Amino acid sequence: MGKRITYKELNDLVNQFAKVLLSFGIEPGDKVGVCLPNIPQVIIADLAVFRVGGVVVQNNPLYTERELAYQLDDSDSRMVITLTLLVPRMEKIKPQTKLEKIIGCHIHSYLPFPKKQLFPFIKKDMVRKITPTDDVKVFGDIINQFSPEPVEDKSDWDAMGAILYTGGTTGVSKGVMQSHSHLSSNAQQATAWFPDLKPGEERLVGNFPVFHTAGFAAIQNFITWQAWEDIMVPRPEPQINIDIIKKYKPTFLPGVPTIFVGLLAEPTFRNMDLSSIKGFFSGAAPLAADTITDLKDLTGAMMCEVYGSTEAGPFVTITPWGGEIKPGTVGIPVADTDVKIVDIETGETELPMGEDGEIIIKGPQVMMGYYKKPEATAEVLKDGWFYTGDIGRFDADGYLKITDRKKDMIIAGGYNIYPVELDGVLFDHPKILEACTVGVKDEYRGETVKA
Repeated sequence: MGKRITYKELNDLVNQFAKVLLSFGIEPGDKVGVCLPNIPQVIIADLAVFRVGGVVVQNNPLYTERELAYQLDDSDSRMVITLTLLVPRMEKIKPQTKLEKIIGCHIHSYLPFPKKQLFPFIKKDMVRKITPTDDVKVFGDIINQFSPEPVEDKSDWDAMGAILYTGGTTGVSKGVMQSHSHLSSNAQQATAWFPDLKPGEERLVGNFPVFHTAGFAAIQNFITWQAWEDIMVPRPEPQINIDIIKKYKPTFLPGVPTIFVGLLAEPTFRNMDLSSIKGFFSGAAPLAADTITDLKDLTGAMMCEVYGSTEAGPFVTITPWGGEIKPGTVGIPVADTDVKIVDIETGETELPMGEDGEIIIKGPQVMMGYYKKPEATAEVLKDGWFYTGDIGRFDADGYLKITDRKKDMIIAGGYNIYPVELDGVLFDHPKILEACTVGVKDEYRGETVKA
């Protein structure tokens, strides 16, 4: 959006905000909530919390009051850093939590001029000026009270560095505890995957939100480790990506499948100069083979599909950089990572290549466990292996194919049916752009298929 921050400037800002945290009594192990879209303050805050030995607790700024109150209370967050327009919401839920301080960030603090159209949820009366109190402070005011001289780095390799919440689609969301070793290992695993890419020489579009595990790992930790240019995107939409490509000539373009489907539907994208792009990253949902082929034909750039989970870094498997692209697969395991396919019923028998079973993972990026949930942790962490609940299989070349979620599998008339495979059939139809298959109750078959 027109504002550039160098790594030297970022480091100074992190030192300044680390002093803010210390002035509020934040000590190693203390939990600090962060509830922001992709604006500079989210990176500044996260790295400052790391530096003082605190624990970053990421929250989605579009969550309801009930969801935010649950996560901030469950995580024992002592303070929260959020948008000024969300400060009233935080004040309302504060009595239900352990929050002591609320810090509000203006969306335009690091912009040369306001760009309200980039924030779809903002109306004129929502750009709030907040009045500082003992409990509520303004980010821009308090950070400027401190000098950028270095502060002692109190982070510890084996200590918890972050709590990232799972989506909660199967009940209340669970806080995934990640140590600094987990976060650093996963960034180094991603670095090893691209040996010909040099630090400081690439530009990546920050489409994944930092409050999500993919953005936290890729758009923040990996990019910082590699000193790449991070083009922050608060609102990832096809037209905004087109504008960014024109203006900044990024070398890598990550996104969920919807972003790529939307871009390919835009004539402007198909006719513009895309020569700067070396590669695409996709994750979070299956990518249709036609989409991969179209992008390759249009740009010559490679699509790297990524598989993982909040509990595992999230990077577990990636399409080999410079290797064969196999639509419908998510690549092979990253360095120092073991992946096995085991039987769904007991989880104890390893299955041969080509057979479907539950995917289990062991590696230095696998979580410490779920925060304050030892029973839930014991259900998924067994003898060092993380049981993902995902169903998949390896092909003869060792490429992993995700068949479905264990809980999403449809059992119709005694047969196991995997919705993702049906989605793939529908994707192949020339008149179908997107598809989603689910199981619904059926008196005769128990379940049947609805698309």
